[in-house]
Amino acid sequence: MDFPVLSGKLIVLMDEITMIDIPRLDFNLTTTFLALWEERSVSRAAKRLSLSQSAVSAALARLREAADDPLFVRTRRGMQPTLRAIAMAGPLQDGVALIHTAFSTVTAFDPATSRQHFSVGMSDDFQIAIGPLIARRLAAEAPRVSVTFRQTNRHRVEDLFEEGEIDFAVVAQPNVRSGLQQQEIGHSGYACLLDPVACNLMLPLTLEDYLTLPHLLVSFSGREGIVDHVLKNLGHSRRVQSALTHFSALPPFLVGTRAVATLPIHAAQSLAAVSNLTVCAAPIDLGEYSVSLLWQRTADNPWIRQVITNAFLAILPDLEAIH
Repeated sequence: MDFPVLSGKLIVLMDEITMIDIPRLDFNLTTTFLALWEERSVSRAAKRLSLSQSAVSAALARLREAADDPLFVRTRRGMQPTLRAIAMAGPLQDGVALIHTAFSTVTAFDPATSRQHFSVGMSDDFQIAIGPLIARRLAAEAPRVSVTFRQTNRHRVEDLFEEGEIDFAVVAQPNVRSGLQQQEIGHSGYACLLDPVACNLMLPLTLEDYLTLPHLLVSFSGREGIVDHVLKNLGHSRRVQSALTHFSALPPFLVGTRAVATLPIHAAQSLAAVSNLTVCAAPIDLGEYSVSLLWQRTADNPWIRQVITNAFLAILPDLEAIH
């Protein structure tokens, strides 16, 4: 099969390939390239394509010859793409999606009857805040659709997409490759969570009280967070009594305890709703950050994207009220 031409231009952007070269590039090379791009392993790509490893290796050799570039280099982390491969990935994914659409009988997604399963990556602060809203929407409108929430963050999200572990992701301030689609769905910020009675203080929280109270730190590294950086710039520091890695563990540490935690507003509001804790504004300016929805170009589902987006939009009024 000759390599397809879409919208008047070739979907493979290779400077050295001329019109005479095109007939020797079949569509199977495209699918092999994308399998290697997503799996980062010859053996896994072969298994995915139901081919032998030698067949995939031979196809990779043809791709390398056509592109005059190694495309994928073996490292301890698997077959890593070169800059040329990274530049090719987006156009190839777009092209394959268009071809698939052209030759497929499109069946509209019907949430009421679908049995599809979605895997959504997000850190536990988003799981706490919007996970239940997503689950309730599915129960009401798509009773046979299931969802798995996978723990991730902006540092790990690309790996999970490449490993095929997630279909969509909600990430704060993502910095990802062009192979992923990205849509900003809103902003969030920070607030304090505490037990005012146990802390024996009146709200709003003053900087003096904030610095006097023991702090509970929730951090991926378990060592420091944005609060420490902002306080350092202001010439202050705080005393961290305990460090946790998950926001969901905070209530038992805070209820009846003279301590305070600073965390994303959306998580603080959700945790306060299921405990006797109180949310209040932080006495220092911690700023805001963007929140985006990510997905693979070739595995989109507008309905579930809208469900996720609406879940975040539903909590925005509560977030804005803290400011």
